[in-house]
Amino acid sequence: MISLGNPPEIRSSSGIKYFVKYGTSGEQEQYTGEVESLKAIDAAAPGLAPRVLSSGVDSQGRPYFISEYKDLHRLNDAGGKVLATRLAGELHAYKSDKGYGFHVPTYCGATRLKNGWFERWETCFSSMVGDLLEQLKRKGGHEELCGTGEQVIQSVIPKLLGPLKVDPVLLHGDLWSGNVGVEQTGAPVIFDPSSFYGHNEVELAISRMFGGFPQVLYTTYHELQPKSEPVEQYAYRCELYELFHYLNHTLLFGASYEHSARRKISKLLEWAAKE
Repeated sequence: MISLGNPPEIRSSSGIKYFVKYGTSGEQEQYTGEVESLKAIDAAAPGLAPRVLSSGVDSQGRPYFISEYKDLHRLNDAGGKVLATRLAGELHAYKSDKGYGFHVPTYCGATRLKNGWFERWETCFSSMVGDLLEQLKRKGGHEELCGTGEQVIQSVIPKLLGPLKVDPVLLHGDLWSGNVGVEQTGAPVIFDPSSFYGHNEVELAISRMFGGFPQVLYTTYHELQPKSEPVEQYAYRCELYELFHYLNHTLLFGASYEHSARRKISKLLEWAAKE
């Protein structure tokens, strides 16, 4: 949504800048998901994401939205500490009273997440992983990966997620380093969300991937939001949550990410066999 270099913008007659995003007629659902995600984040943590000012579909069926313009720079240690505080105290404190999931489909990259509502986190995450595996099967060429992925659903997820007692909290859903910046004031901003309500540790897992964040973010976050019990399984839960994104990247970008997905699966299945 926002490039750290030269984002698309418009300027009003009074000189105020706004960010504008236009899509194609086939992207209406994707834009709805992004707009609803941004609105939810703004309700949970005002100012943490750009506020949507207008959205809709034009006369040619093209979706659009207009939001605040943000002049962003790379996240530094100071910004990482503030972001951790806002995630732990605001975004991840914003709970759903409908369960786990989201009220509209959202998109992680170009991948559609079915969402819907689930009473249990184990069931919700199993559905999310299963949907990715189904898309990989339809694409073809990933039979072995899909087979071992099904074993994760059957033997790993029940053991790792079944015993958890966690609230369905609001997640950005795709919080890697490319979707975060900091304003001149030092205020962190998150964008390009793929939101849903789930286990807060999902957010931390993807944040460690694809560049990562300053270590102070994790230290500060867990000072405010302790790791879920059982703490000794935290590292394996991170492996599981990272697997979701490696499966998605395999679907989007191909075999270069499949090796990482296979490695995660092997580690998880080895753990489950010992339990």
